Amino acid sequence: MSCDTQPFLPAPWSTPKHHRLDNFHQDRVNVVEALQEFWQMKHARGAELRNGALVIYESVPASSPPYVCYVTLPGGSCFGSFQNCPTKAEARRSAAKIALMNSVFNEHPSRRISDDFIEKAVAEARASFKGDPEEADNPNTGIGAFRFMLEANKGRTMLEFQELMTVFQLLHWNGSLKAMRERQCSRQEVVAHYSNRALDDDMRSQMALDWLAREHENQGALSRELGLAERELQAARLAGRELRFPKEKKDILMLAHSQLSGGT
Repeated sequence: MSCDTQPFLPAPWSTPKHHRLDNFHQDRVNVVEALQEFWQMKHARGAELRNGALVIYESVPASSPPYVCYVTLPGGSCFGSFQNCPTKAEARRSAAKIALMNSVFNEHPSRRISDDFIEKAVAEARASFKGDPEEADNPNTGIGAFRFMLEANKGRTMLEFQELMTVFQLLHWNGSLKAMRERQCSRQEVVAHYSNRALDDDMRSQMALDWLAREHENQGALSRELGLAERELQAARLAGRELRFPKEKKDILMLAHSQLSGGT
């Protein structure tokens, strides 16, 4: 399984299933407060959350509607306003609404990483790519590394696992995994190293520099990839899907674009 043809994280397990909250009446439920209280209670009960129970909102700058807002949950999952929002407050409520529903659904035992969950996830991933059954036990393959990551996170839920998944999705997308493979780094070594790395500004800046280098080699590559990322993010947001990966891609490419514009 070559690094340049096989996604590191198989598509069927790249994001949790999404669930709408259309039947919540906002007059009766303050979804913004409810979402924060949910994660504070989860943290108080002993959930391992690297950045605590803080729920982070990000409003997209705009001078007129429709307004867009994103919310990032502890653990790294991200959701966005999926409705046509006439005000910034309504956009925040829309984002909180879809995030709260997914947070609640995520507590179902079927979303917790267990031995049965891992077997089903790996089997579905292997079927998706028609892989050799032996690849699932080989940590140097994409599916094998996927199993390794899941086993290292037993007991956690998929939303709590999201940031680590996103890191490796970005490493694959950015070409970093391929470069590491060419340097004879095993997937298991890479997983062990990046499992302790946060998805922070330093990582984004390094990936932005990689895309600047690509742009210098192939003029127009950056704008083409940015256009794809923007369309992917919008489609995911309007469908109510988890969207940390497409949002990070867009943010990294926007950073690279601003650096390119500033240097010309």
